[in-house]
Amino acid sequence: MSEALKPLSWYRDLGETAGRREAGCFLVEGERAIRQVVKQQPDGIVELVTSGEVPPDLSDYAVRTLTERQVKSVSGSVTPQGMLAVVRLPEDCESATLPAAMGTHILLLERVQDPGNAGTLLRTAAAFGYDGAILSAECADPFSPKVVQAAAGTVLSLWTRRTEGYLSLAMQLQRRGYRLVATALDGNADTSLLKADKLVLAPGNDARGLRDGRRVAADATRGTPIARE
Repeated sequence: MSEALKPLSWYRDLGETAGRREAGCFLVEGERAIRQVVKQQPDGIVELVTSGEVPPDLSDYAVRTLTERQVKSVSGSVTPQGMLAVVRLPEDCESATLPAAMGTHILLLERVQDPGNAGTLLRTAAAFGYDGAILSAECADPFSPKVVQAAAGTVLSLWTRRTEGYLSLAMQLQRRGYRLVATALDGNADTSLLKADKLVLAPGNDARGLRDGRRVAADATRGTPIARE
C-alpha cells in the first residue's frame, strides 16, 4: 500500500474477482476472522480498516479509520462488523501447478457455486486438518467476501488452486499415490478408504453432484463427511 490514501472504491472493488486480481488482495471482515488470519499468515495483512478502536495486539498493523457509514459501504455486508482487513492473496491460488508442499489430505471441489457452501466446506476441511483445496473454475471464488465469511477466516489455513485444470491436478495426485474418494448418494465404498495416508476427497456439486467422468476416475465413491477417520 502506498502512503496516499486509497479511494473507498478501491476497497469496494475487492468484492469482485477482477478487483482482487488487480490489487492482489482480498477482504476479511470481523475481528474474530481477522485474528484467524493473523494466526495463519500474520505477514499477509496489509491494512486494517475500522470505524472504532483497534485492539492493542493488532495495533502494529497499518490502520485506516473510517466512519461507520463508510465502513458499511466498503463492506457490502448487511450487518458490518466494524473492522476489516486487507489481506494479500496467496501466490499461485489460480495456478494449475501443485505446490511443493502438498500435505496428505486435500479437498477437491467441482462446481460448488454457492459461496456459503464453498466457505463451509473449506472451513470444515481446515478444522479436520486438511492441507489444501483444489477448486474447478466454476466454483465460487474462495476469496470472495461471502466465501471468506462462511469460512470464518480459515481460508488461509489451506493452500488453494482454483483452475480449469483441476482434473489434471487431481490425476497428478493420483499418480503420486493419493487415493481419490468421491462422495455420492449412491456410493458404497468401504469407509476404510478414508484412512488412506494420502487422500483427495471430492464432495459433489451443490445440486447435481460430480460429473460422471470424475466419478469414473475416482478410486471409490462414498456418501461420507469430510472428517478424517
